[in-house]
Amino acid sequence: MRLLRPKKRPLRRHDFLNRPRGGLALGVHYDTEAFGRFSEAIARLLGTARYLVFQTIAVIVWVAFNVFSSGSWRFDEYPFILLTLALSLQASYAAPLILLAQNRQADRDRVQIEHDRHLNERTQAETEFLARELASVRLQLADAVTTEDLDRAVERITDSLERQLMRRNERDNAGPGNSDS
Repeated sequence: MRLLRPKKRPLRRHDFLNRPRGGLALGVHYDTEAFGRFSEAIARLLGTARYLVFQTIAVIVWVAFNVFSSGSWRFDEYPFILLTLALSLQASYAAPLILLAQNRQADRDRVQIEHDRHLNERTQAETEFLARELASVRLQLADAVTTEDLDRAVERITDSLERQLMRRNERDNAGPGNSDS
């Protein structure tokens, strides 16, 4: 009896389950670097005291205008739903922009840390090399003669020569041709 085998077909890109499928490309292309710089500028603006003061003043003016103005001029009455919507919209755009700016800063920090680590490794290797060289020089200088060693040797030789000279003078004075007695 013969088993039926399925016909082999070539694998297509979507047949690989270990890779996620590509998303839908809507044709919207943008410069990621320019968008990153824009998000950092927004994050820097939103993180200032000037912006917080401006936003606080805007909210106070908004609430005061809608509380104290006459009925026909009010555009956002007491629960201030339009104000809440505006602040929520601002927060929904600000949060991802701030996160993008933080991620870019984290990437820069990671690169800087890696650079610092390589620099520290190189500095440590150079320091260890210099320490070995210094130890080698000290070992070589341990066998070298110093001026103190030379001074002591000259003193010993001078003392020895003076003793020999005194003995010779004593012998010469006590010799056969000398009759002091």
